[in-house]
This record gives sequence, C-alpha cells and structure tokens, in this order.
Amino acid sequence: MQSISAVVYIILIACLLPYVFTVIAKVVGGFKFKDNQNPRDFLAQTTGLAARANAVQKNSFESLPLFIAAILMAEYMVVNQYFIYKLGSMYILLRIAYGVCYLANWSKLRSIVWFLSMACPILLLVLVIRLN
Repeated sequence: MQSISAVVYIILIACLLPYVFTVIAKVVGGFKFKDNQNPRDFLAQTTGLAARANAVQKNSFESLPLFIAAILMAEYMVVNQYFIYKLGSMYILLRIAYGVCYLANWSKLRSIVWFLSMACPILLLVLVIRLN
C-alpha cells in the first residue's frame, strides 16, 4: 500500500517533466540570455531536435490537466492506492518514453506511446466512475 505522499511525488514529477523538455529545446536551440526577452518567439523559430523538444513540452503541458484531475479524483473517491500509484507511475514512464520517441523522431512509436500514456488517466477515471 502506497502512502498519499507517493501520489504527491507522482504529481510533482508530472508537473516538472515538461520543463525538462523546455531546457532541452533551449540548450539544443542555442538559447542566449538575450532570447529571454521573448522565449516563446525563440522556441517557435527553432528547428530539428530543438523544435521537437519544444513540441514535447507543449504536449506534456496539454496532457497534464487530465492526469492531475484523474489522480485527484481517484484520491478523493478512495480508489485503491495500488492502482493510483501504478497508473500514475506508468503515466510518468510513458511520458518520458514519449519524449524520447519525439526527440528521436520515431513518429509511429511516439503515437503508440502517447496513446498508452493517455490511457493511464482515463483508466483512473473509469475506476472512479465504477466506484459510484
């Protein structure tokens, strides 16, 4: 049985993960201090690996609300901690794999991994629904 603190760590990791890809995009793209005046314009103009890292961070932010809502709803509805921890951990691992696939430009595998990562919070919400 996992404690609630493990779930907090999972949420924290999920929230920080997009920033890892932001740093990759900036480092690979040659980000300079002067670019900090308008970093979104800088990132929008990147190409290659830097552009893919930027796309990963955007997609990571886009998937975050569903994941956090699913985790919090599962906690609120007292879904078994085992399932919350396992599906939350799988989401994190799959999102890391998704990022690697995106950076490596493996588009077909990336799509499969994206689907599997999104299945994790959806399954958590299905468990919440089944408890009602």
